[in-house]
Amino acid sequence: MSKKIQKESSQTANTTVPQNCELDIITPLAKKINCLDVKRIAEICIYEIPKLVSAKLASLYILDENSDILHLEKNNHSFLINNIVSLNQNPPSPMVAAVRSKELLIINDMESHKTPNIHKTQRVFSQNYQTNGCIIAPLICHGRVVGVLNLSDKSDGTPFTKDEIAVVELFRQLIGASIGNISLFEKTQRQAKTDGLTGMLNHRMFYETLEVELRRTQRYGGKLSIVMIDIDNLKPINDRYGHRAGDMAIKQIARRISTCIRQIDVAARYGGDEFAVILPNTLLNDAVTVAERMVTMTNGTPMLWEQHRITLSISVGVGQYNGEQTAGDVTKTTDRALYTAKQAGKGRVHIFEPEQVSSR
Repeated sequence: MSKKIQKESSQTANTTVPQNCELDIITPLAKKINCLDVKRIAEICIYEIPKLVSAKLASLYILDENSDILHLEKNNHSFLINNIVSLNQNPPSPMVAAVRSKELLIINDMESHKTPNIHKTQRVFSQNYQTNGCIIAPLICHGRVVGVLNLSDKSDGTPFTKDEIAVVELFRQLIGASIGNISLFEKTQRQAKTDGLTGMLNHRMFYETLEVELRRTQRYGGKLSIVMIDIDNLKPINDRYGHRAGDMAIKQIARRISTCIRQIDVAARYGGDEFAVILPNTLLNDAVTVAERMVTMTNGTPMLWEQHRITLSISVGVGQYNGEQTAGDVTKTTDRALYTAKQAGKGRVHIFEPEQVSSR
C-alpha cells in the first residue's frame, strides 16, 4: 500500500460510525474499498453498500474533470439510466446540484423537495422507481468531487434513517479517497511513460515499444519503418525569443507530426529537439510519404509568437527493417540518415537502405 493511500485512509478514519451498524460488516467493506481497482470498488458500491441501507437500486458515476462529465461506471437497474451527465446543466439536476455543493443530498419525496427544485423535465426515468426517496452522495477526495454514488428505492418505502445516512456519509469518503488514489496512480503511470511537454511517449518507452514491434515483425513477417525527426535551428529560436518560444516550437512540431500518422503508429520525443516515430507494417515508400508530409506540414506554416512569425523546419531520416536488427541498430542507422539530411541542407528527408542511400 502506498503512503498516499495510507494517508487517505487515516483522513477518513475519523468519520463517525453509526452506533446501530455492526462494525464486523463495515470494517471488511472498508478494507476491500481501499484498493486501486475501480471495478472492485464499483462491485461493492452496487451490491454491498445498498444492503447496509436497504436500498434496492444503486448507480456509480466517475467524474472526468477535463470535460466536467459524469460517466456511468456501474449500476444494477433493470431499466435505462443516463450513461453520461454533464455538470453544465441549467437548471441542474439533483445529481449535478449535489456535485456542485459537494454535500450529501437526501431526498425523501421528489414531488415535494424544494432545494434543489426538481423539474419534471429532469425526471425522464421517474416512472421506473418504486419510491420517491433517494440519497445522492458526491464522492470526495481532498475537497474535490471524483464521482457520485446514487442509492434509491428503499425496500420498505420509508425515509432513510440517521444511521443509514451516516453509513453512506462514511463510505462516500472512503470510496472518494480510493477513486482519487486510482486517478493519482494512473496520472503517475502516465507521467512515467510520457514527455511532459508534448504528451508523446518518452525516450525509454520508445525503446520498449520498438523492442515489442521488432519482435512482432520478426515473428509474423512484414516490414517495420522508423522515422527520426530533428528540429532545425532550435537554438537560434531559444537565443532570440527565449526558451518559452523554443518550448512552443517543440509543442507545435509535435502536434504537426501527430497529425501525419495513424492511430497504430507510435510517436515519441526522442531527445531535446528530436522525435521518433514507429510505423508498424509499413513499407519504405509509404514511410517516405509520411515523412515528406511531416516536412511539408512543418516547414509550410510559421509559428506565431508574441507578434513574431517564426519559421519552423525539420530534417527527417527514414529506415525500413525486417525484425532481424536490434533496437539499437535500428535507431543508429535511422539517426545516421537523419544526420545526412541535416548535412545536406536541412528541411528534407533522407532514406536509409541497406544497399542504397538516397536523398529527397
